Amino acid sequence: MNDLPDKFSNTLWPGERLTRVFKRVVLSAVQLLLMILILLTVFDLGYLLWHGATSQLASIDTVEQLQKALQRGFAGTLLVLIGLELLETIRAYLHDHHVRLEVVLIVAVIAVGRHVIQLDFEHLSGLSLLGIAALMLTLVTGYFLVRRSTVLRKDRIASNSDPNSEETQQ
Repeated sequence: MNDLPDKFSNTLWPGERLTRVFKRVVLSAVQLLLMILILLTVFDLGYLLWHGATSQLASIDTVEQLQKALQRGFAGTLLVLIGLELLETIRAYLHDHHVRLEVVLIVAVIAVGRHVIQLDFEHLSGLSLLGIAALMLTLVTGYFLVRRSTVLRKDRIASNSDPNSEETQQ
């Protein structure tokens, strides 16, 4: 049915190799820029921590002020983690040539968690809290299901390739 030789059957158009090289160059540039951004964020977070500890630590008089300072520090740390997970997403895409949903869901959970840390619960409506809780529950359930599916698939592949499994002995 296919009249094309095998060496041409996998290419869609003559510039496919150029497209692959272009994608790799662009993704490598994005990866490098993201690494620089993460490094700058870590330096900035360190500076802010040092500046806050040396100048503002003595002025914290209440638990509420301490809580706000800690919330800002934790939010900054989670920003770095989000950057690292995005870097992992790009690395996985370069390696596997598809976006891994598991990593994307981790980034989303961290981003929503960062947002939750910064919320002022005293001035937030109950409906907003329910919405945030539903969003977090949905993301975590999605992550659990994707992770479970991956583990089950790996177990199935391992049991099919194992010569001592029950299916191959029958």
